[in-house]
Amino acid sequence: MKNNLSLHTITQIAVFIVLSFSFYLLFAGHSNPGGGFIGALMTASAIVLLYISFDLKTIKKVLPFYYPYFISTGLLIAMGTGVSSTLFGYPFLTQFFEYVNLPILGETELTTALVFDIGVFLVVIGVALLIITTIAEDED
Repeated sequence: MKNNLSLHTITQIAVFIVLSFSFYLLFAGHSNPGGGFIGALMTASAIVLLYISFDLKTIKKVLPFYYPYFISTGLLIAMGTGVSSTLFGYPFLTQFFEYVNLPILGETELTTALVFDIGVFLVVIGVALLIITTIAEDED
């Protein structure tokens, strides 16, 4: 399957579409269906699609990520969101939000729930891809 041009082309288009939708789900998740967990699963599935279409070594050269760093960074971000609210005297994981006017987007809601979702996003991507690549490396 290394030289299958049509498979590689279709995979690249599909990965772009899946990644775009997964980031939409991540950023829309705190007030609509979606969020960090489902967005991360879609991102992990897009990367797995790349692993299937191309081989594991090629994708590891293109995406040289060490997935335990994703897990630890995501955990720190998610825990930091909860701990920061306790530092200001509020209960753990209290949500704060503010509306700001951004140049292109207009009035936009900035919330701590989005930061927590980004932490969950990184943890789920790291765990899912670490498990899948570990299993795939054992098969070689």
